[in-house]
Amino acid sequence: MEETTAEYSREDLIVEEPLRVVPRVSIACKTDLGRVRENNEDKFEFFIPESDALLASKGMVFVLCDGMGGHAAGQIASELTCKTFIDVYLHHSSPDPSRAAREAARAANRFVLDVARQVPGRHGMGTTLSALILCQDKGILTQVGDSRIYRLREERLEQLTCDHTFVEEQVRAGTLTPKQAESHPYAHVLTRAIGADDSVEPDVEIFDLMQNDVFLLCSDGLTNHVQDDEIAQALTLPPSEAAWKLVGSALIGGGQDNCTVLVVRVDSLERREG
Repeated sequence: MEETTAEYSREDLIVEEPLRVVPRVSIACKTDLGRVRENNEDKFEFFIPESDALLASKGMVFVLCDGMGGHAAGQIASELTCKTFIDVYLHHSSPDPSRAAREAARAANRFVLDVARQVPGRHGMGTTLSALILCQDKGILTQVGDSRIYRLREERLEQLTCDHTFVEEQVRAGTLTPKQAESHPYAHVLTRAIGADDSVEPDVEIFDLMQNDVFLLCSDGLTNHVQDDEIAQALTLPPSEAAWKLVGSALIGGGQDNCTVLVVRVDSLERREG
């Protein structure tokens, strides 16, 4: 039998997953050029659906990217990646959000590569990608590069993502100590980035959500200047205060790069009956 390809609407692609849990969240975002850069290559986006169907099947999406490439190319790469990731994720036909997130990262990589090849002056542009999805009672992270996602849970701060850098891989292999890595000349050399290669393999992880979890998505303009203990202390504040304090601390600490933070606090996990 000859195969046929049907066209589907956005509604057709949404699997009717029952809405069992609604995360109620408070969010805050802040970005700053820093004290040295002339343009901001960081970008953040988020999407919070209002329909029960989309909330059940895809959840809430928060994305942060830190572009590279110079001459505004990095800014283009980060913006394209944010928008492409969210769009492809929401429209993906898989009922598995983790698979949809993985494919969305790959789609963003292809798009950035295509634009870099077609537009003069954009060759070599790329970006990091850190995405957090809150779907029912689960969190899903997607990671490429060295921007980070942290979680503060019961006063304990944990870095949920792994940096895709040369020195971090050496630390994990045991050939460098964390202390040596801090001052290593290759400390910021990425081993994975959106737009760097024809294909990319993002880290994708799933974990349980808890009420009062606080998540932080941030570019390395924060973590280059602000230590974990100060990050943990700031995340005990309301999200807007936390965002302002963290960016302010990065500026006081040197402000050598763009700094962007996105804070998401899980205020409750509302259970739906039936």
